[in-house]
Formats: sequence, C-alpha cells, structure tokens
Amino acid sequence: MNHILDAILASDTRAEDFAALPLPESYRAVTVHKDEAGMFEGLTTREKDPRKSLHVDEVPVPELGPGEALVAVMASSVNYNSVWTSIFEPLSTFGFLERYGRTSELAKRHDLPYHVIGSDLAGVVLRTGPGVNAWKPGDEVVAHCLSVELESSDGHNDTMLDPEQRIWGFETNFGGLAEIALVKSNQLMPKPAHLSWEEAAAPGLVNSTAYRQLVSRNGAGMKQGDNVLIWGASGGLGSYATQFALAGGANPVCVVSSEQKADICRSMGAEAIIDRKAEDYRFWKDERTQDPKEWKRFGKRIRELTGGEDIDIVFEHPGRETFGASVYVTRKGGTITTCASTSGYLHEYDNRYLWMSLKRIIGSHFANYREAWEANRLIAKGKIHPTLSKTYRLDETGQAAHDVHRNVHQGKVGVLCLAPEEGMGVRDEEMRARHIDAINRFRNV
Repeated sequence: MNHILDAILASDTRAEDFAALPLPESYRAVTVHKDEAGMFEGLTTREKDPRKSLHVDEVPVPELGPGEALVAVMASSVNYNSVWTSIFEPLSTFGFLERYGRTSELAKRHDLPYHVIGSDLAGVVLRTGPGVNAWKPGDEVVAHCLSVELESSDGHNDTMLDPEQRIWGFETNFGGLAEIALVKSNQLMPKPAHLSWEEAAAPGLVNSTAYRQLVSRNGAGMKQGDNVLIWGASGGLGSYATQFALAGGANPVCVVSSEQKADICRSMGAEAIIDRKAEDYRFWKDERTQDPKEWKRFGKRIRELTGGEDIDIVFEHPGRETFGASVYVTRKGGTITTCASTSGYLHEYDNRYLWMSLKRIIGSHFANYREAWEANRLIAKGKIHPTLSKTYRLDETGQAAHDVHRNVHQGKVGVLCLAPEEGMGVRDEEMRARHIDAINRFRNV
C-alpha cells in the first residue's frame, strides 16, 4: 500500500500513473466475523462492546466488476449502522450478505465469512470497471452509500424504491473502513476541495440522510418559517438537520442532553434549545407505559420558545423513547419524518393525535443519488459544514464505535485509513480560510 499512498501524497501524479500502479493482493480492513455473530447473546444492548467484535484484518482485494470502482480510502467515519453491525443488532449483517450473494454470480463476492464494514469514504480512484466513463484513476472522491441495481422499474423515479436497494458497507461487503473499498461508480461524487480527507469523509451518510428527511420533497419538504423539532441536534444526524433548517430559513427547536451540546447548537446559530436532561423530561413511566403529562409539558416548553406556535416538522430518529411525544407536539396537519430508531424500533403513540389532527408520518431512509449529490454540493459550496469532532486511526475503530454506541461523542467521529495524519488533502486553502471556524466548530468543544 505504500506505493499507492506515495502516489496520492505526491503533487505531480497523473491519471495514467495511478492507472499503472500495481494493486496489492490484500489490504487492511475493519471487519466482523461470521463465527462470532453470537458472541453477545444474553447481554443487553448497552453491554455489547464493539471493541470486542471489530477486528482489523488483512483481506484480499475483491474482483472489480462492470460499473464499479476500487478506491484508495484516505479516511472514513463511524455511523450508527457500524455500531449495529458490531453488536449484531437488530440482527447479524451476514444475513444481508447471504441474500445479496444469491442474486447474481458477481454478487457472490459479498457473501464471505467476514464483513468489511463502513458506509463513508474520502479517497482516490485506483481502478474502474467496464462501462465506467465519468470517473478515472486519480480522481479525488467521496462516496455515498446507496447501492442499487435498477433492473426493476420501481426505482426509476426514486432509486431508494429499487427492490435491490442496499446500504453499502452495511448490507454489502467491502465498505469504507478500510484501506481500499469497492463501490459502484454511481456512488462517487467529487471531494470538496477545501476539506481535509477526514473532514470530507464525515458528512456522507448522515448529511444525505438529513437532506432527504428534512429538505427533499421525498421527506418533509421544509420551507422558510417552519418550526422544526430536531432530536439530538448536536449529534451525527441532528447536527446536519440543524444546519439545513438554519440555511433554509426555518426555525430549529434543538433538543439536546447537556449544556455542552446546547452550546454547540448555539454556535451553529440556533436559539431555541431544550436540554431534556436538565428539564428532566420522562416520557415513559416504565418500560410499557408512556406519560402524556410529560408530552404536554414538553409541548408547552416548545410554545414558549416559538412564540406560541406548534411544531411543523419533527426530525425523528431516536424512535421508541421519543416517538409518542413527537406525534403529540406536532401541529395539526404537521409532519413527523422518521428514520434510524436508535432507542428502539417498536414505536408507540396515541393515534388520536395523529388521525384527528391530520398529521403525517413519513418513513425516510438514506437518500437517492440526486439527493446525495445535492447534499454534497452544499458541502462543497461551504453552505453546510462537516461536524467532525474527533478522529481515530484505523486500528482504533473499535473504540470509535464504542464512543458512538455510548453517545459520548459530538457530531461525527472520523477514522484515518491510509492518511497518515489529520489535515491532509486540502486543495482550496482560500475557501477553507473563509469557513475555518465552522469547519472546526465541533473540534473546538
């Protein structure tokens, strides 16, 4: 891998030079092992430790197929799907790989006794397969995580509706937490020139997810003046939702769990903030019973912050813990958009507040290619900024995933793959200087 890294770090390496570089037989990658899928049986979710299940292995470079690209990964990041993979919840990802492997001869490559994980990357194209014309070796890229086949008509208005839609690095193999990744070429997008490798890798999944869920017509279709309730507003998803709300002229009502996280929201420009830990909201009396009085107290607090107005859009991702409150506080005719369900996916709410008040629940999952491209374009233009707070080395990915699992992180947690240190890969220093405070916002907490 050293000759590949040397070529990337050199300033005069040409496309033909990258194309001529010999590929290694193997590379280092973060994996989970199929024979360990039952290692956490009997433990609660919180007791399951990603540091025990995530390995850094030397694995063979996969065969390159039509419409695909091999990318030298300079940096990646940890998403919540990496945590789910590492603790084998809600089920083992090897079931995804087995099902994908049955779809075609080429897809059989993915059905292995190990799973290279990771759904973000920033890096350099090394090789492209037959039929790839838009990208060439040496191109500096980021990748979104939508993998589709598009052989069915169902996905052609919205590729997220393709029956063979999968999340790369979660439902497919050869993900981005590695020195080399295999992607479909239509996952590739230009790397923002003013960002370092680790900064460029951080937005990917969560930025695109927030864009579709909040901004796109496939999600809430947010408009100027909307009151938007954002759970976990300083976290991986919420920090981008907060930025989209502010940039789009909406009024974010940011829900956080500490004063430190409240300060981050204020630094982004948000004014309406609820520290639910300090105000001691307890939406559940016990594991089976919610407390409508707490919903009402929460709604009253929201109206104090909005000048008496209710919420137009709820940006929902905690799931079970908060969903009943989310439905209740949404205004008549308002919208609850939901994804992730990190606190549990069996949601409960009082349907009277939904049906009698004509509210809508919209399920939202990642983003189609156009939405991902638009979200990345806003990053490249400096309208939305990375929320990277800390960066780990590849062999520390288990600790990075542990931090995300325990919610002790802010924003996004990055991982250096081939990049030997932070801060490399910046091509537009002038633009970077204009946005440096925003770029470093989460690092400076």
